[in-house]
Amino acid sequence: MKNILFIGGSTGIGFASIKKLQLDNNVFVASRTKENLSDLEITHIPFDLKGETFDISVLPEVIDGFVYCPGTINLKPFRSLKVENFQDDFEINFLGMIKIVQQILPKLLNSKHASVVLFSSVAAKNGLPFHTSIAASKGAIEGFAKAFAAEYAPKIRLNVIAPSLTETPLSEKLLNSDLKKEKSAERHPLKRIGQPEDISSMVNFILSDESSWVTGQVLNVDGGISTLNTN
Repeated sequence: MKNILFIGGSTGIGFASIKKLQLDNNVFVASRTKENLSDLEITHIPFDLKGETFDISVLPEVIDGFVYCPGTINLKPFRSLKVENFQDDFEINFLGMIKIVQQILPKLLNSKHASVVLFSSVAAKNGLPFHTSIAASKGAIEGFAKAFAAEYAPKIRLNVIAPSLTETPLSEKLLNSDLKKEKSAERHPLKRIGQPEDISSMVNFILSDESSWVTGQVLNVDGGISTLNTN
């Protein structure tokens, strides 16, 4: 059985991934709340990304898989954003991940074939209005991923999933009416918005040995919106 660490994951994409993975792996979840996780066979580690230092002593010496789930959706016109807004998005989306990866790196290197999963956004590739802050922080993730994957191959694989709009608690304000859901679905070539299970299937694939020849990739799981023009 593999030892897999999630930062965040009590809801949304992370939770959907954990539900599958905990059946055949030792899953450790570090998050502020144990909401939804009580009935799962996981080890929960209380952790607030903004206020605490992560205690790696509670983890095993070998980490085979790592998934960083925290994210933000701060959609505002550029003129309304302050430097502090960009700093907050970078702290949660990017720098928080860097801090954890640096801490657990020795444990990842103890694995025969470790796999890391990070999250970007379709906004890092497509030019979308009101996405300057999130696109900047997610773009940093994509650049980091390619350099890290090159530096640590073949010992550690690192890949990035770039979803489009997915129905999770984080996107609740964007999908809080049938009209909003309908319009969002129409923008995607596959004519629907994403579900957590759509993304979690890719998470589980990247963590598995079935993806052992995949590293340094940004994998778009986005209903075709980043590459297909069906108009």
